[in-house]
Amino acid sequence: MSTPSEPLLKVEKLRKHFPIKRGLLSKLVGTVKAVNDVSFEIGVGETLGLVGESGCGKTTVGRSLLRLIEPSSGQVSFRGTDIASLSSDQMRPYRREMQIIFQDPFSSLNPRMTVEQIVGEGLYVHRMCESAKERRQRVLQLLDRVGLPEQAVERYPHEFSGGQRQRIGIARALAVEPSFIVCDEPVSALDVSIQAQIVNLLIDLQAERKISYLFIAHDLSVVEHISTRVAVMYLGHIVEYATTKELYGDPRHPYTRALLSAVPKRKPGEIRDRQVLGGEPPSPINPPPGCPFAPRCPIAQAECSQALPELEAMGGEGHLVRCPYVKDPAVLEKALSK
Repeated sequence: MSTPSEPLLKVEKLRKHFPIKRGLLSKLVGTVKAVNDVSFEIGVGETLGLVGESGCGKTTVGRSLLRLIEPSSGQVSFRGTDIASLSSDQMRPYRREMQIIFQDPFSSLNPRMTVEQIVGEGLYVHRMCESAKERRQRVLQLLDRVGLPEQAVERYPHEFSGGQRQRIGIARALAVEPSFIVCDEPVSALDVSIQAQIVNLLIDLQAERKISYLFIAHDLSVVEHISTRVAVMYLGHIVEYATTKELYGDPRHPYTRALLSAVPKRKPGEIRDRQVLGGEPPSPINPPPGCPFAPRCPIAQAECSQALPELEAMGGEGHLVRCPYVKDPAVLEKALSK
């Protein structure tokens, strides 16, 4: 999974398993296998869209990259350094370069802090300003850049709408001049009209500052608009990985095709065959053997439940799919039409 240039971030075989403990002695009774052997790269100024239904492990991936939760195993290389193995003190310089925009603008801001304190906290922690006056001036510049008035600086989060709160969250992430931002479903809690404004703001900021994004979402129309490449996750695994143009123009994995078939039509009269998946996603506590999508897959074979397929190259350059039975698009179409 390579990028056109030297990657800013390289993830190799990332895993995150959560132990389940019960009883007075906290006996281990199971494990939630949230992320399993996830690998990808993100170049400078590039956006990787990470999509999939709720519970597939998208947010866990994003938070593991930033060490907000500790990965169980794997490597996370940032500018060539494996930050997954660093101590808290060694990790501190990288905190400034790696930020996050949270999904919920209502709970991600401290209600007891003013906007000046929220946005300026990173500047204070990383000692980026010599005085309170300089810090305030920097906060005002950031608020202006994200489209908020100067008067907002003295106000509290409850005085703003959802879209305005998300702009505050973006200003907070930008304050320390990061080179990489995890956008954890940053528009899913907003109205559709506000979503477009926030996405366009993120695109403009990326063009200005060469910021790299991991854009986590379940809305594929938003992902198509902002992403350079897209990775599709299912039950902790990446099942398809390609450039945005390639993935939307020639989706191969049956799960990807089902997701895309649910995207609203963009043109009057557009014909789109809806592919409804049967059943529910398996539990990450007890995933099925072999391919995790096999129990719901319309083209599953007997071999699918025996071994997990590898990501194989097919289609255009850099297009990887975790299914050996979709190499021929014509055969795939015929199988899905039955």
